[in-house]
Amino acid sequence: MREPSISRGPVVPEHGTRSGFPRVGVLGGGQLGRMLGLAALRLGLQVRFHREPQSGGGPTDGVGEAMTGAMDDADALRRFVTGCDVITLENEWLPLDVLAQQLPPGVALWPSPDTMALVRDKIVQKQHALAHGLPVGPHRACESEAALRRAARELGYPVVVKRPRHSYDGYGNATAHDEAELLAAYDRLGGDDGRVLVEAFVGFVRELAVMVARRPGGQDVVYPVVTTVQREHRCAAVEVPAAIDPAVAAAATALGRRTAQAYGCVGVVGVEMFECPDGRLLLNELAPRPHTTGHYTIEACVTSQFENHLRAVLDWPLGDASLVRPAAVMVNVLGTRHGEASAATLPAALAEPAVAVHVYGKRMVRPGRKMGHVTALGESVEDARARALRVAERLEL
Repeated sequence: MREPSISRGPVVPEHGTRSGFPRVGVLGGGQLGRMLGLAALRLGLQVRFHREPQSGGGPTDGVGEAMTGAMDDADALRRFVTGCDVITLENEWLPLDVLAQQLPPGVALWPSPDTMALVRDKIVQKQHALAHGLPVGPHRACESEAALRRAARELGYPVVVKRPRHSYDGYGNATAHDEAELLAAYDRLGGDDGRVLVEAFVGFVRELAVMVARRPGGQDVVYPVVTTVQREHRCAAVEVPAAIDPAVAAAATALGRRTAQAYGCVGVVGVEMFECPDGRLLLNELAPRPHTTGHYTIEACVTSQFENHLRAVLDWPLGDASLVRPAAVMVNVLGTRHGEASAATLPAALAEPAVAVHVYGKRMVRPGRKMGHVTALGESVEDARARALRVAERLEL
């Protein structure tokens, strides 16, 4: 078995760290890991990343200690967890069985394997929501074309077809308006086991999201309710505060809290929901980790989602989640071409005052790939939106 490669510092053989500051282990090395690492460094924490060998570095390069190895390689994972005080992760589809067996006594993994088992499969996620009385839209779990056709008849077109696993932010989702589109979506998303989740298309007023940071004992803080702007099932922008009735905002906050509790989340969890024309809220999906809809918090809130995630998994007091300005807008910057990433347009983007630009450090660009984001603060959403969009349009990485 190939030895995992290590960079940036020695492996500490005993539990705990020589410096007296905790070492946080992060499974993954993408942009969420990068922003977690930067928040950890701000607090004086040490951070170690475990990345797949084929990832080739990128976003987390230079942020902390890096180790590489397969996510099911027991030896590599044992080396990774040795010397860490807590382990967390940047996506919910990582295989955790082998990792959990390697954890030394006293080293926690958050979110827990139990939470991950309830969230990583969207069919299981929906079933758990129903069992706990959380409001969800009509849906069916299907394992064959016959079941798929029956679900479409019962739910009525259009329907949304989702791959149960590895389906996120536009990947693994499709909207079907007729049987031809339904079967095409099934061919693409059914996978080896033929399982898909079919949901009735919800006629919503807007899509909302709430970030909740929660400690192991249940103490939590909730960030302001945001509106998410979606294009082709993907989050294009986030606007805060959401332009909603105070009663709806209170209900969204309560639903976020109930959801985090129902799934036993520790750390930050992103809870996405639909606001219906009659004011009802329906739970859409959740992600038990820092989330795109919370990136605005880096500049816009007293404590970012990334810092509060670290505080939560370390079981430290949570920070203030309130806004520092009346409004903020975050716009994702996606790739538009194939090739090597370039900073050629970065100076033009930076010429706009009072807009924060985040570049994720990905070496290669392809259409639709998340390459960065920009955040503008302002006295109104309209003001912040105009400036954020101007900068995002200039930035072609």
